[in-house]
Amino acid sequence: MTDRNFAREAAEKRVKELKGYYSHIAIFVIVNGMLLLLKLGVLTSFLPEAFPKESYYYNWINGNILIWGVILLVHTLLILRHKFSFFKNWEKRQIQKYMDEGKDHVDKYK
Repeated sequence: MTDRNFAREAAEKRVKELKGYYSHIAIFVIVNGMLLLLKLGVLTSFLPEAFPKESYYYNWINGNILIWGVILLVHTLLILRHKFSFFKNWEKRQIQKYMDEGKDHVDKYK
């Protein structure tokens, strides 16, 4: 496999990840927006007669938004993982530190 093919596959994978992320955001906003409007009573006129109209029936919506928001935050961190160079630099520093310690340790016993 050539470098060009590898780069193309990596770019296609990245675009697919971004597309999935943007879809996740859109679905989050649409679904939770509708649920929030339902809880606030804006959509109660569109509900059938058998549905409860009191807002306390819809208290679970807050938990739904919170949990889904945390999941979306984790998804965001996964998508932006390439932007956090701190972790890569930290890892390189730690590897170098342990290599230097190992070298000093070996030099003591020579």
